[in-house]
Amino acid sequence: MSGHSKWSKIKRKKGAIDAKRSKIFSSIVKEITISIKEGGSADPESNSRLRLAIINAKGVNMPKENIDRAISKADKGANLEEVVYEGYAPNGIALVVECLTDNTNRSVSSVRAVFNKYNGALGKTGSLSFLFDPKGIFTVPLTDKINMDEFELEMIDAGAQDIEVDESIITITTAKEDFGNVQKKLDSLGIQVQNASLQRIPNETKEIGVDAALRVMKMVDAFEEIDDVQNVYHNLELTDEIAAAME
Repeated sequence: MSGHSKWSKIKRKKGAIDAKRSKIFSSIVKEITISIKEGGSADPESNSRLRLAIINAKGVNMPKENIDRAISKADKGANLEEVVYEGYAPNGIALVVECLTDNTNRSVSSVRAVFNKYNGALGKTGSLSFLFDPKGIFTVPLTDKINMDEFELEMIDAGAQDIEVDESIITITTAKEDFGNVQKKLDSLGIQVQNASLQRIPNETKEIGVDAALRVMKMVDAFEEIDDVQNVYHNLELTDEIAAAME
């Protein structure tokens, strides 16, 4: 899981510098909308996906009135759907791009444009899914109130596969089927969750040169700038050298 941990660290540092709050809030509003549409309820107590979206909204300090407004609008009905695009960046780096959109023609056009601009290739949906494993990822701020020995035992008992501490952040990795158990355990312990999500983690990563890797990461950035895009996953091995070049 070291590659994932390194990528999480880079994204946190990068996010602190150049993340656009409006983009982050927009993504969360869309997630709230789709969670209500798919879950059939605007009540977070009975809709686990909505509850998760609200946790993530609070994790990025989204104002309560923004959250409430998003729930109110979503409950009235919104025409959003989830679509996934897959393809390759140069040097055989696999990419999976997840979108929430009300216009699939617009989304595929925007995604295809980025693949073309960076000399990548858009493939068929499902063609690269086997390269990634769905995992639950939780990030928790490390505070003086957390006894790591006890905390790790509780998390392992709930189904955690991996627990890593990086500076002031604890990253917990679970199998997809144990995601809910870990979430409930964190709730019962009164642990503040900064972010929780199901992610696509590469089962193997591919190492390429620094210059080529930086071009791939520019491509990833271009995808993330598209309004409809929620998440971008890749199997690029982020070496220390690449991480240093990105800072």
